[in-house]
Amino acid sequence: MVKLKLGPIEDDKPVKISVELSAAVHRDLTAYARIHASDTGLTHPMAIERLIGPMLERFMASDRGFRRG
Repeated sequence: MVKLKLGPIEDDKPVKISVELSAAVHRDLTAYARIHASDTGLTHPMAIERLIGPMLERFMASDRGFRRG
C-alpha cells in the first residue's frame, strides 16, 4: 500500500469554481484518485474535482511563508 499525504476526505458542502488544468496535471490527478481510493478503502476513485480542494488545503497548511503572512 502507498502512503499518500491526502487521507480520507470529509463530506463538506463544496463551493463550485472553474479551473483550467494542463492535460498532464489532469492525468496525474486521475492516477492519484485511483491510488487514493485504494489507499483509503474506497471501491471507486473519487472525482478529481473533490480531491483538488483538500490538496490545496494541505498545501497551504504546510506553506511556512503563507502561515507567517
